[in-house]
Amino acid sequence: MDSLWGVWNDKSQPTLNRLKAMDDIAWVGYLFTLPDSAFYYAQQEYDLAETLIPPKGNDEANGLKYMSKALNTQGVSFAIRGNNPQAIKYYKIGLDITERIGDQSGVAAALNNIGNTYKDQGDFANAIDFYTRSLILQEKLGNKKGAAATHGNIGLVHYKQGNYPKAIEHHKSSLDIEVEIGNKKGVSNCYGNMGMVYSQLKEFDKARAYHERSLALDIELNDNSGMGNSLINIGNVFEFEAEELENIGANPDSILAKYNLAIDYYEKSIEVFKEIENQNGVATNLVNIGKVLLIRKELVKANEFAENALAIARITNSRELIRDASIILFNVNKQLNNTSKALEMYELFIAVRDSIDSEENQKEVLRQEYKYVYDKQVTADSIKQVEAKKVTDAELAAKEAQLSIEENQRYSLYGGLCILFVFAIFMYRRFRVTRKQKIIIEFQKTEVEKQKEFADKQRLSAEIQKALVEEKNTEILDSMNYAKRIQKALLPPDSLMQEALKKSFVLYKPKDIVAGDFYWLEQVGGKILFAAADCTGHGVPGAMVSVICNNALNRSVREFGLVNPGEILSKTREIVIEEFAKSDDEVKDGMDIALCSLDGSKLMYSGAHNPLWLIRDGEVIETKANKQPIGKFDNLLPYTTHTIELEKRDSIYIFSDGYVDQFGGPKGKKFKAKAFRSLLVSIQGEPIAAQKKCLDEAFENWRGTTEQIDDVCVIGVRI
Repeated sequence: MDSLWGVWNDKSQPTLNRLKAMDDIAWVGYLFTLPDSAFYYAQQEYDLAETLIPPKGNDEANGLKYMSKALNTQGVSFAIRGNNPQAIKYYKIGLDITERIGDQSGVAAALNNIGNTYKDQGDFANAIDFYTRSLILQEKLGNKKGAAATHGNIGLVHYKQGNYPKAIEHHKSSLDIEVEIGNKKGVSNCYGNMGMVYSQLKEFDKARAYHERSLALDIELNDNSGMGNSLINIGNVFEFEAEELENIGANPDSILAKYNLAIDYYEKSIEVFKEIENQNGVATNLVNIGKVLLIRKELVKANEFAENALAIARITNSRELIRDASIILFNVNKQLNNTSKALEMYELFIAVRDSIDSEENQKEVLRQEYKYVYDKQVTADSIKQVEAKKVTDAELAAKEAQLSIEENQRYSLYGGLCILFVFAIFMYRRFRVTRKQKIIIEFQKTEVEKQKEFADKQRLSAEIQKALVEEKNTEILDSMNYAKRIQKALLPPDSLMQEALKKSFVLYKPKDIVAGDFYWLEQVGGKILFAAADCTGHGVPGAMVSVICNNALNRSVREFGLVNPGEILSKTREIVIEEFAKSDDEVKDGMDIALCSLDGSKLMYSGAHNPLWLIRDGEVIETKANKQPIGKFDNLLPYTTHTIELEKRDSIYIFSDGYVDQFGGPKGKKFKAKAFRSLLVSIQGEPIAAQKKCLDEAFENWRGTTEQIDDVCVIGVRI
């Protein structure tokens, strides 16, 4: 990675070298551990590749090639994070490019990836269609690695439809190829796939052995996505064993022990998937835990896990997860006598289940499977026919040679006469061509004069347009700067902040001229209310949302007389939703916020996504926020108010996510919350006012030449 970064950052290197380096950085370095970072760096690859396309550059083939590679990486990054619609969108754009440049290998890879995404959505008909097209092309190209992956994917489709013999057939084909080419990642996938099949066949020891071998390879390869899936699979084996023990009436303690082991593995998997922001992975584990809790009659907890899973599944459009979560919620609400909710969930389950398991899907899978076998047989028969034809040709060659000699003698006489005739025609045509060329030259001369006149007019027009663009840019910039002054007027002045919070600082760094982040202060009686807020977006859209949210905070305190942070946030959310409801279009914007009330040594805090950090004696104590924004959200709950008794020398910090999400450093990674904690602890010896400078310098040093990706707002207060 250090070598790759060296190539990328060296702008004297040829563009193709830099593109190759960034392609490896995004795909190998980040995709399976930090998929959001992989997307970010693939975009840099795409932007550089675009400069090779005319009129910017003159290497269209390589430009399109690396644009396609970048789009494929971005598609996979969305797939890893469970955003299937976006994944398909990027894959299909990349597929169009690969087909345009005739990159058959790229086409095969794109077809396989699109198939993956349809499979994850439960759309097996589309999945098997794309897989089959990919497999035929991979085998035609002799791409063993690609063929192995596609065999495995087709096996997964058969597995999901309960056709276990067919699933094993494809997984074994895949495993044989992966072992042959020494692809450890592929071998790990095959082990996992085989383990899942054997779980369904109730061969639990064999299944667990396959999954543990897969997990060991995932750990060796530092493949977080693979580790998350392997942990799920091992949890599944314990769950299936527990169910089997129940069926045979085994000891309840041994059954409970198996279920507890299953939950342990699911919880470990959740932590791994959260690290790489894989929503579908998290939701799958929530469903699994909800199912176990339902079996154990822990209905309230089962309902909570299944509701969270369903919310994620609806966002990612995963039909299988919607089906699995809804049937749990049906059973939970049925047992809790919530009949209307139970009916709603059962109707949802039936609708999604029928969509996934439709007869059309089943028939299409079989049709494509037979089509693949048929196409292979046709190819084999064609080869046999060619070989047979070679034998027949050899037998006829001798006879044809004799006839050829006799024919040549007859044609020699005719040939001489033809040559004379052709020569006469040639001379006549040359005369006509010469006369035509003279006419063309005169025409071209006239055209050149016209084009020169047109170019002069175009040049004048371009200069006028340039002047208009510059004038328009100046107008826009003036408007933006004026908007900045308006937004600044909404922020509390530095003097007021220092008067209210004597030992404090505010680090405020908008990404653009105006910002979506803002800080807020209000004094009511002896209480000092202050907040760090992060509205949807940045720049002009973010600033517009910030004005609405700032006004809602003011109204909650001034108009409705609220001073409790949780109550203020609940009322602010209500006002914001009412404001956006006035629009004809659905608006889902809002804000994340950390809001504090300070009264002497008593601190009250409430948050929407954004936490509070208290540093006491070198230790960071975190108070978590509610996981719901200020804005539209399913299952709205009141915001929680936390009360903390502060001690002398305590330091408190509230902030938006712009600081920790900034890319930079020697390897282009996010700063991350862990590093931010360590940084805050390390500067506790500094006066609070000096901490602002320390944080600003650390941020800029980390960012380096990388573009700032979001607004930054950090508030620090020392007691």
